[in-house]
Amino acid sequence: MTAGITLGLLVAAGAALVVQNLLMAKITGAASSVLMALLMNSAVGLVLLSALILRKTGMNGFSEIAGMFRLWFVIPGILGTFFVYASITGYQSVGATPTIATLVASQLLFGLAWDMSRSNSLTSNGILPAAIGVALLVAGAILIVSRFR
Repeated sequence: MTAGITLGLLVAAGAALVVQNLLMAKITGAASSVLMALLMNSAVGLVLLSALILRKTGMNGFSEIAGMFRLWFVIPGILGTFFVYASITGYQSVGATPTIATLVASQLLFGLAWDMSRSNSLTSNGILPAAIGVALLVAGAILIVSRFR
């Protein structure tokens, strides 16, 4: 996949995430709890992914999952559910823009910290542009969030 196609995919995913969160906030408003929207979201995802695995590999895909499963494999699902819960709560409480700004800034900040912790060749020339970019994005997120208070 080319870099251009990958970036296009990421832009489409960003737009889809906004639509998903708006719809899930609406579902939550009609349900007794945000948990109902989360469960529906997860159930639809599970059915869709199961159908894709069945189509691609048949029952062998499920055998592969069962054979390679480790208990720590549940952690990404827990973290993903937490992310969706926080997003829905943010959309309902403070709106789409502050929620997105806060999520993006925190992802970039922690992503940079992760990359730096794994790098064997840290130099101030290499880190400085990224650190300035993160600082500008965090400052922008603070400006956006403060506008909506």
